Amino acid sequence: MQEFIEVMWAPFTACALLTLIHAYLGFHVVSRGVIFVDLAMAQMAALGSTLGVLVGFSLHSIESFLTAFAMTVFGACLLTAARRFEKQVPVEALIGILYAVAGGATILALSSSAEASEELRSILVGHLLFVSSSELWVMLTIYASVGLAHWYFREGFLSASRAATCAETSSTARASWDFFFYLTLGLVVTSSVEIAGVLLVFCFLVVPAVCGALLAHSLRSRLIAGWLLSFVAALVGVVLSYVFDLPTGATIVCVFGLTTLISLLYAGSRGAQCSP
Repeated sequence: MQEFIEVMWAPFTACALLTLIHAYLGFHVVSRGVIFVDLAMAQMAALGSTLGVLVGFSLHSIESFLTAFAMTVFGACLLTAARRFEKQVPVEALIGILYAVAGGATILALSSSAEASEELRSILVGHLLFVSSSELWVMLTIYASVGLAHWYFREGFLSASRAATCAETSSTARASWDFFFYLTLGLVVTSSVEIAGVLLVFCFLVVPAVCGALLAHSLRSRLIAGWLLSFVAALVGVVLSYVFDLPTGATIVCVFGLTTLISLLYAGSRGAQCSP
């Protein structure tokens, strides 16, 4: 038991940190109706890390992190500009194109690397089970900074994420809040992708928001429900991956999928009971 605790305390702590910030940002993502923006930003971060490796940076070095963050800043600029064309083209379509192009560029960049498959696997699945204490401190610093910024400017972020209020907001103000949101999201995602991988970051962002919306009504209760479900699902996934020697990221993603299914079934049964 003591050995289990010594091995698992770091992954459990990482899951707690990932849950706290991603579940909150996920509610903004769902409210804005840009469900796949986090996946696109995660892929942009992966592309930045890949480019960093190609120029000689270590995959988990500060130089690689800065390269990945620079790509997410570029992505934030593109996504903010995309709002100008939302009357002609759905923003989600442009987000999908950004994700596809970033993914294709990542594969092309890795095609010239002898260790391409291993590097791609590391970017996609991360190394959550083997996260170090120094990485946890970096995560805590970044997530706490973003959380404080969102708390201090909470009215602006919430207003920009509510469709009704956005209609009353000037285009300049809306673009500013959009860019600020995508910038903070990109900073979080850049850090998270190195630890958890692209697919798991997407689940940490979207699944808690979806399950919270299915199970609760108020924003606060949805956030609490999302936090609890996300943390429990992540812990179950980490334990299963450790006990059965399974890929950690893929295991947690599957547990998140099961959590979503259970939430859908519960919400459906509750709706059936309430109907006449």
